[in-house]
Amino acid sequence: MDLERTPVNRKRVIAVSAVFVSVAFLFFVRVGAGTTSAEQEVRDLEQRANAAYEANDLPKYFSFYAPDFTQYLPEGRSDLSAYEKEWSSYIGEGNRVEKVVLSDTHVQIGPSSDTAVASYIIHVRTKLKDGKVTDEDNQESDVLFKRNGQWKVVFLHYSAAPKSESH
Repeated sequence: MDLERTPVNRKRVIAVSAVFVSVAFLFFVRVGAGTTSAEQEVRDLEQRANAAYEANDLPKYFSFYAPDFTQYLPEGRSDLSAYEKEWSSYIGEGNRVEKVVLSDTHVQIGPSSDTAVASYIIHVRTKLKDGKVTDEDNQESDVLFKRNGQWKVVFLHYSAAPKSESH
């Protein structure tokens, strides 16, 4: 007797195949949704971090950075402690960020949805303590890790945007 040709075995093969296809479909839908969700989480974090920067709310602003944060600015590399000290002093002297506008934002999410790179042009208007107002366009790239369920910026690169660049 050929067991593979019996109606019971055909039904069993069809049922197992349907379950397999359903599980595979749900897995791929979940992976795709995770990437979209991670991207939106990073975009939201970037907006909130830069809103805190614009508001000169230093405790909130620095809460978006990981303890092991490092950055490259035009002046060189620094860590979170040095950045907090330098920026707190700058704001404490009476300088104020007045306006921050992000454009050309691009977010890339790693395959495991716990790493990201966010890059954008950041326009910053600053009122200096002497009353002078500056407007600058810079290129910023942030590397973020999701640790213990929270996204934090672990690395930042910031440099002047070329004047002739079009976005």
